[in-house]
Amino acid sequence: MSKQPVVKRTLVFFLVPDFTLLPFTAAVETLRIANRMLGYPAYDWRLCSTDGEKVYSSAGIALEVNSSVADERRNLGGENRPNMVLVCSGIDIDQYQNKTVNAWLRETYNRGIAIGSLCTGAHVLAQAGLLNGKRCAIHWENLPGFAEAFPQAEVYADLYEVDGNVYTCAGGTASLDMMLNLIGQDFGENLVNRVCEQQLTDRVRNPHDRQRLPLRARLGVQNAKVLSIIELMENNLSEPLSLVEIADDAGLSRRQIERLFRQEMGRSPARYYLEIRLDRARHLLVQSSMPVVEVAVACGFVSASHFSKCYREVYNRSPQQERAERKLTIASSRQSVAA
Repeated sequence: MSKQPVVKRTLVFFLVPDFTLLPFTAAVETLRIANRMLGYPAYDWRLCSTDGEKVYSSAGIALEVNSSVADERRNLGGENRPNMVLVCSGIDIDQYQNKTVNAWLRETYNRGIAIGSLCTGAHVLAQAGLLNGKRCAIHWENLPGFAEAFPQAEVYADLYEVDGNVYTCAGGTASLDMMLNLIGQDFGENLVNRVCEQQLTDRVRNPHDRQRLPLRARLGVQNAKVLSIIELMENNLSEPLSLVEIADDAGLSRRQIERLFRQEMGRSPARYYLEIRLDRARHLLVQSSMPVVEVAVACGFVSASHFSKCYREVYNRSPQQERAERKLTIASSRQSVAA
């Protein structure tokens, strides 16, 4: 009688309230399919929450868990020791603070166990001090606030990043790609291809592929010069470039740039530049707890009063009102879940 193969990896998925279902299910299903293709449970997993109670996703769907953080701390020294712990989170992650979770994650990492995150979970790893000097990925919507809050982390708008024993991904279907990378490390390309066929996935994406659509598709703009100027603007939001500097970089005159933006974007380059800076500011206000004055500086405004004036002009409300509305939305959603 042949010996049953042992489980190769045990993963713990730590669920933060309001976690996003898509990256979580994409990761678990990828591992399940790998097990099916192999014919034995090479990957095992269990779900964990802070207190061992069920956790509601951002879709309002609750999942029962197998363990609490206290259970998992005990497991670190026993036969149930995992090979990897992945933090699964989603919206409003900047509101999440738990020193017990941070201590557990640090202890897990210090014992040589791989740690990682799905979607916005890098925020929790960074809070625990585990991303200092590490390459990491987080969902593009949360990237500006994350970069401001954790300057010691090397965050990128990639699908996923693997830096030593730290695995992070941007969420959505990027968790599928990160799990395929893990399966490839363990079993090679042949199994990865078989899993892709089962998932109807036509290719394994490169970790450095874009999270968002390319500018050309996102904006519906075809002019290469305009696209290069917009990319230059997006890369210089905290210290905005002058139109002279932009013109020098693009190899065009100021008048030519003005005319191109009027034709392609329906507004002046200065106005467009202002709008994308304000868009970043809105993400920081909604996705972080940074003081308004710091948001203003991070988006290239010389004063909070000028920032508030411009913000109100575009969004018909002040930065303070934007943040107040966000707090009301969070409180309302939590009350509906509790009900």
